[in-house]
Amino acid sequence: MACAVCQPAVQARGRNISSTVHLCHTRRIEAAGTSRLRQRSASAQVCRAGVGNDTTLHLFSPCKINLFLRVERRRPDGFHDLASLFQVVSWGDDMEFEPLGSSAGADVLTCNMPDVPTDSSNLAIKALDLFRRKTGSRERYRVGLRKRVPHGAGLGGGSGNAATALWAANQLAGRPAADDDLLAWSGEIGSDISVFFGSGCSYCTGRGEVVQDVRPVPLSTNTPLLLVKPPAGLPTPAVFKRLDLERCSREDPLRLLQGLQGLRRASAALCVNDLQAPAFQLLEELAEIKGRLEGSGAFDAVFMSGSGSTVVGVGSDAVPDSIAAWRQDLFLAPARPVLREEGAWYAAPAPELLRELGVSAVAQPVGGI
Repeated sequence: MACAVCQPAVQARGRNISSTVHLCHTRRIEAAGTSRLRQRSASAQVCRAGVGNDTTLHLFSPCKINLFLRVERRRPDGFHDLASLFQVVSWGDDMEFEPLGSSAGADVLTCNMPDVPTDSSNLAIKALDLFRRKTGSRERYRVGLRKRVPHGAGLGGGSGNAATALWAANQLAGRPAADDDLLAWSGEIGSDISVFFGSGCSYCTGRGEVVQDVRPVPLSTNTPLLLVKPPAGLPTPAVFKRLDLERCSREDPLRLLQGLQGLRRASAALCVNDLQAPAFQLLEELAEIKGRLEGSGAFDAVFMSGSGSTVVGVGSDAVPDSIAAWRQDLFLAPARPVLREEGAWYAAPAPELLRELGVSAVAQPVGGI
């Protein structure tokens, strides 16, 4: 998801929240240069999880889905006010970070997918540059990136990589910054990045500068999900250009949130995405994918994530015959909702779960970051 959210963040604006909706830990993007740094010793230990004896840090870089996405209005500055419920999920990339020392001339990024840029245009490198600007660090890194999340999917794969890189740099530097600092800074370089510094299930409003953790979460962490994407991606600006605000949903996003929390499962009536209609106009095969998933009767809800082009089925991770027999060129990925404990990063799915989900058979998506 992009539009206004992908622009540099400005000072946060507040919003009244209904007392019947449980939201906690409001995190606000602060104006550039006003972040608070924790005073910690430079010799503070790196988080042990995923760190080898050579101080190489191995991390899972998850992606996200939007359980609903409302475009509420176009602002006088040309951006849009959005309200969306984000859920981080267990499909993602693997990343490895190794400090090279301050004398190294540049970060070194390698990737298993040849069409992924490995220069300063990559969001992960932008995140490392951002960390250096904010903290004064001069450390450079070797970054290994094993991509599974496709490009142009509405899954925030590149944003997840950037968030993971920012968190890794902070860990390897002895954690001079708080998570809220990382969240605040992240809005300067791209969309959706701040979401990954929440608990894993977050309600985001405005231009994306307000991230509120949601409790209770609508989906349990054992809820099966199926991600389906055609080879073609969708450029977010093109989707927003096609958007007709008069045809958007009139549902109150807080009512959608409260409804999902009450049901504790997905519902077609509540999983609204205002970007779905323009995306389906641009890429007609998305409607066919959605229809085939719905027609299988296997899912509680079927909807598009972000600005597309991934369609999500909630309630099953099995590929229906109507999809499997139809096309062989689709990206298909099973997933589960995941949450993050404060002070820790997202854990990679357990090997036994990966085997159960048959990940090795589907971990060949097209596209890049």
